[in-house]
Amino acid sequence: MYYNQPGYPSMGSGQPQAPSKPNRLAVTGEGSVYAAPDRAMITIGVITESPNLSTAQKENSDKTAAVINSLLALGIPQNDIQTTSYRIEPQYDYENGKQIFRGYKVEHQLQVTIKDLSKTGQVIDKAVASGANFISSIQFTFSNPDAFYNQALTLAIQNAQQKAVVMARALQVTLNPVPIVVQELSQNLPPRPVPFQAMSLAQDSGVPIQPGENKITATVKIEYTYG
Repeated sequence: MYYNQPGYPSMGSGQPQAPSKPNRLAVTGEGSVYAAPDRAMITIGVITESPNLSTAQKENSDKTAAVINSLLALGIPQNDIQTTSYRIEPQYDYENGKQIFRGYKVEHQLQVTIKDLSKTGQVIDKAVASGANFISSIQFTFSNPDAFYNQALTLAIQNAQQKAVVMARALQVTLNPVPIVVQELSQNLPPRPVPFQAMSLAQDSGVPIQPGENKITATVKIEYTYG
């Protein structure tokens, strides 16, 4: 039979010890690729004003229809022309602190997807010649953005792995090559916007559009254990 003695721990009542946590090493990695976009998205608008709402709407509708027809004539499919905004706003002047009704402003915005970048300048020219008086931006993007983002993601993981190896060597520890946590910090980026104003364009301006290259970046966080 066992009896507790002063100064000796009890063998039967001891609490189990929690397993020690492994040493962790966390790193972030970043990877980027550059690629030429193969499509563009343009927001084209028609803005009309008149003291009479019906007149403003009729003028806007006629000009918008003319813009759409000019785009169809260039070979832009109907499915690639989408209304994104249609607004009617009363307009006021202010004189001597008084609000005086001036009329109505009607704004119709179309988002046009161009799958042949060589037609980008023609699209702008024809739209302006047909009555468009507002272009908010041009956005260059890809038909398959995931392919380029996955390349950047692979480079980001490799970058994180290289950092972990360098840090382990500097610390003179043994790195477990299999990570315990892999976290994607980035997301596939939206199209790159290019500011553009249409108000000052002449109808025969021949707008030169240079899509250049888009930078696609991915970022990850990876945790390893080491001993």
